[in-house]
Amino acid sequence: MAELMDHDTFRTALEEAIKGRSANGSPFSRAWAEGRLSRAHLARWAENHYHYVGPFADYLGYVYARMPANYVEAKDFLLANMYEEEIGGDRHTDLLIRFAEACGTTRERVQDPENMSPTTLALQSWCYAVAMREDPIVAVAGLVVGLESQVPSIYRRQTPTLREKYGFTDQEVEFFDLHIVSDEIHGERGYQIVLEHANTVELQQRCLKICEIGARMRLLYTDALYRDYVAADLDAPVLSKAA
Repeated sequence: MAELMDHDTFRTALEEAIKGRSANGSPFSRAWAEGRLSRAHLARWAENHYHYVGPFADYLGYVYARMPANYVEAKDFLLANMYEEEIGGDRHTDLLIRFAEACGTTRERVQDPENMSPTTLALQSWCYAVAMREDPIVAVAGLVVGLESQVPSIYRRQTPTLREKYGFTDQEVEFFDLHIVSDEIHGERGYQIVLEHANTVELQQRCLKICEIGARMRLLYTDALYRDYVAADLDAPVLSKAA
């Protein structure tokens, strides 16, 4: 039977729930980091990613509304996170669209939900369901720890390639630079909220499970990007000259 874990043990368990399921292991992420994707592939990523991260402030808004009033620091964190996404400087989605346009697509295509894959829609829908239905602390575990905390490690591998291989400018990759810094802070703050307020065996176990599911959801989403947009180009058999 599970027992209540101390903070150090619980922190390790949360990290293990994500470990091995990170989107870093996806063939799409590997191909990106190795510079094997085209700008057209990156444009398809941006058109999908917009519909996953674009509503992130909405997800957090639902969690904020249901967070207990006496969890003041947790509510302040959620509010600050929403502010940063939407009005704390450049809107994050505008930075993503700037990158998308540099890849050759348009704002209209990025914002059109018809251009996201069914797997992207599934990830977006899962985020909304977690935000609206789960215990607020469990929701923070899923959305912030399970998803957002992964971002810095993913972008640290991909962003140098954008400059060195593809020749994007600093302005064009600002979306990635910003999230390497901000999501490291957000992810750590999410860990601290979960460690402090998941104070029963049941809550701890639910947080662990939703972190695992969140990591799997992002990995499935990233795998689908490779399958839907890249595999036919990179995995096509090489025909002999005689053929």
